[in-house]
Amino acid sequence: MPAKKKAAKKAAPPKKVAAKKVAKKAVKKTVAKKAAKKSAVKKAAKKAVKKVAKKAVKAAAKKAAVKKAATKVITTDDIGQAAYLLFLKRQETGTPGTPEGDWLEAERLLTK
Repeated sequence: MPAKKKAAKKAAPPKKVAAKKVAKKAVKKTVAKKAAKKSAVKKAAKKAVKKVAKKAVKAAAKKAAVKKAATKVITTDDIGQAAYLLFLKRQETGTPGTPEGDWLEAERLLTK
């Protein structure tokens, strides 16, 4: 074969079949990359939703606890009972004190 034909054969474009295979592989790679990206985005979105939900639940629980604590009514009977228990404890240990001091201490403890 002459040298020109050999050079022309080497420079000839690749066959269409080979080009189609290369194109298919490239398409598969890009599709796989896009799918991976979508799944990663979905996972991140799910995590974000879970975090927001957890925060909302915590906030609701906090509000409920504050509301419950705010609605707790302390009666004089409750204070009297706590003061009596403080009196008994004071008598047991022999610590000096007064009934008024026990009452004030009971109020302070119950309003915490």
